[in-house]
Amino acid sequence: MKKVLLFIVIGLLSFTSFGQIDVKGSVMDSDGAPIPGANVYFKNSTSGGTTDFDGNFSFTTSLTGTQILQVSYLGYNTVERSVNLDGQPINLTIVLQEGGNVLDEVVLTATTTFRSQKESPLSITSIGAKDLTKLNANSQADIVASIPGVVADGGGGEGATNIFVRGLPSGGQNDFSPIQFDGLTLAGYGLSSTAGDVYAKVDQGVKGVEFVRGGSSILYGAGSTAGIINYISKTGDTNDENIINIEVADVGRVKTEFYSGGQLGSADSNTFYAFSGWVRKDDGPLDFGLPSKGYQFRANIKKKFDRGSFTVYTQFLDDKSQFLLGLPLDGSSRERISGNDGKTVYQLNSSHLANTSFLTPAGEYRSPIEEGIWTRGFYAMSVFDYDLGDDWKIKTKVKVSDYINDFALYVAANGKANTPVTLSDYLDIQGFPGATNVNASYVGGTALGANDRIIDNLHVDRNRPITDYTGEFNITKKIVGDVVEHNINLGTYLAFSEGEDNNYQFRTLSAFNNEPQLVNLSFTDAGGNDVIFAQNGLTNRIGVTSNNFLSQERTAFYLTDEMILDRWRIDAGVRIEKQIARRENGGISSAQVYEDPNLTSALQNVNFATGSFTRAEVSATGFAGSLAALYKVNDNLNAYANMSKGYFFPLTRSINVIRNNETAGNYDVENIYQYEAGVKYGQSKFSGTFAGYYTTLTDRVAIQRLNYGGAIGTVDGIKTVQDTKTVGVEASWDWRFIDNFSFNGNFTYQDHELKSDERTVLQSGTVDGIVLVEGTVTNGVNVGKQLRRQPKVLSTLRLDYDNSALDAFVSANVRGSQFNDDANAVELDGFTVIRIGGGYTIPFEDSKNLRLGFSVFNLTDSQGLSEGDPRAFAQAAAGDFFVGRPILPRRLFFNATFTF
Repeated sequence: MKKVLLFIVIGLLSFTSFGQIDVKGSVMDSDGAPIPGANVYFKNSTSGGTTDFDGNFSFTTSLTGTQILQVSYLGYNTVERSVNLDGQPINLTIVLQEGGNVLDEVVLTATTTFRSQKESPLSITSIGAKDLTKLNANSQADIVASIPGVVADGGGGEGATNIFVRGLPSGGQNDFSPIQFDGLTLAGYGLSSTAGDVYAKVDQGVKGVEFVRGGSSILYGAGSTAGIINYISKTGDTNDENIINIEVADVGRVKTEFYSGGQLGSADSNTFYAFSGWVRKDDGPLDFGLPSKGYQFRANIKKKFDRGSFTVYTQFLDDKSQFLLGLPLDGSSRERISGNDGKTVYQLNSSHLANTSFLTPAGEYRSPIEEGIWTRGFYAMSVFDYDLGDDWKIKTKVKVSDYINDFALYVAANGKANTPVTLSDYLDIQGFPGATNVNASYVGGTALGANDRIIDNLHVDRNRPITDYTGEFNITKKIVGDVVEHNINLGTYLAFSEGEDNNYQFRTLSAFNNEPQLVNLSFTDAGGNDVIFAQNGLTNRIGVTSNNFLSQERTAFYLTDEMILDRWRIDAGVRIEKQIARRENGGISSAQVYEDPNLTSALQNVNFATGSFTRAEVSATGFAGSLAALYKVNDNLNAYANMSKGYFFPLTRSINVIRNNETAGNYDVENIYQYEAGVKYGQSKFSGTFAGYYTTLTDRVAIQRLNYGGAIGTVDGIKTVQDTKTVGVEASWDWRFIDNFSFNGNFTYQDHELKSDERTVLQSGTVDGIVLVEGTVTNGVNVGKQLRRQPKVLSTLRLDYDNSALDAFVSANVRGSQFNDDANAVELDGFTVIRIGGGYTIPFEDSKNLRLGFSVFNLTDSQGLSEGDPRAFAQAAAGDFFVGRPILPRRLFFNATFTF
């Protein structure tokens, strides 16, 4: 196959010729100030470029005759200029007037031609650098939550955002919408469940983000079944630009971001640089004594040629951020409750667990719990694009990444006593109702108070190093016929990823307080035996629970054609991909390490890796296809439709290895079908979109890890195979109703249900009081129910004011009610998150300026629940307590941005 591809490429190159016209000029606003980043391209063609920091543009074209040059920039009216291409160089000056619409912005993701969002037969949402700075985002959720049809949960803090797209029943994180930087994912997409946002960190070097949904987005790059989130980096140009952004917030946040970009060497060097990053320390968003802290550096160097460019990108990251899970709430109101000290309990993570260590048969284990989600490593990527002439172009991307990710997952309220109870009730629950000589005290402190409540917790240390090698090559050819212009793209995508999936666990006993103290507990049982039940706050030194090695190889080929004819744009394409995945399961055993006979067996014995492995290799082939069309009704209105068939390879981590070369069940792709039709309207004062969609998923395989024996992730509990469907409508708008004021937002309504639901018990045991027997199969019990963690109603409403000096906004993210489980037994109420912000820009000479701004997240301090207890087999809907994860509380940010 590789020889055939090489032969095709060589054959294609043999037909190239060279005849180009130079087109250059400048773009400025009505005051004569240059506009950097404006899109300049000839309509209905692939010829164009963007302006540099001086507002200048320069590119070559093989077009001839009279052509329409279109110049657009977000927030300005689009200008069209008739240009006669007669072989002579062209030099133009373009002036843009404020008041444009977002649909005029050119999209860069999942396309091979220059075209605006209005001209693309896909659903696209973009957010620019200016708005990203104003947002003061807590997490990836804050960035993508305002996108139509997207549910984004950020209640866990900065990392591991759960992203759900158009009703697809993801288990969380971003299975169906890979996060990319400059067109490639950063680390091991599809290997394990580590969220992509732990590697993708935004800074001032980001020009913007595009979220392309459905249609041809399934064909390019890493492939996608729902959409692509692509962050686009700034690259330097002829004028130096520097940005310093200092951000502070309550709960101890201090963050400094920076960007510097410009030209290297002499004026004719054609070599440019961009350098950006941040350094930060943060005690929040909830302070429990373990701060988030770290740094990031990103850089790129770009060398421009007459016909192309070569760019090298890199990132160095060392960042620690704290993660939050659910906790017991009031059973009626489902709001946070008071702890032993009378203060509201916001979370149960504890700094008292820092430096926790215990002996294992392999030596001492020290938990990195105080590091939170600790990600360190780098990626390096090179991009080469070249215009071969005669409308032939090539583009290659090669990337290597190497990261280590330690994920401290503190599962509060997990165990036999997963709600706060008194010491007497705790002993009853643990099976020691007749205990005497009870000694309960805080570790290193005083005796437990008579009315103090205590609670069981579980800590999981996930260690997941990942190395990833990725390459993509494509060659494009424009063919201009009498009626149709074809833009053909032949591409290949190759990736190899390998990593580890190592887990350590231990159980703790703590007081029910915010940042709780650990509890020691000893007593004499009913048989007269002295028992040490909790030592140094630990009730179970579990030890190793997984020791797995994973790898996968992916090879894909795709062919697309973007056609232009009169008022029509038609996209068609296919992709075929094969994945080979390997999983090596390390054997685990238990041995007695601690000799004190008064210790419980849970404290005496510790799991360890035996060094033995069972290995299996599986493979699957996926086929994707897309067809889309857009019709230009008039200058302001376009109608479009698209349909696509995509696929998703089950995570390599989910392969259930029974013995060497044998797995449980087949390893098959999960197929997703998407259909969408809508309209796009855009003019100077109002732009908007309206679309209906239908999405189905078949053969969705998921492994549910339940709370077996009080430990999570140790064994696979239930395997589900599901089919789903979602029918929805979504609308978005931007209305500039008077000068400097705009009202924008979106609304989504979706109806979704399980079409089939087969469940197989993989491990016998008692889970949350329910007896499960291995091999039991239930089929159809939840058919017709709504999909879990998927609301029917989503909306974002925002009012903006901006007169270049003063800016302000108020926004509301509205989420309807949702069910926490497939059985629809537990419903979570809807909620609204209100955000406000504003700033004042002080201009200085030579285009320097300083913006002083603020924003408030969750203005009304809503306590809406993003989820209940997803690992419970059958969570109770009512009672004295309800375990859930509320959204983050109110937080105030201030920032100063100096551009010079």
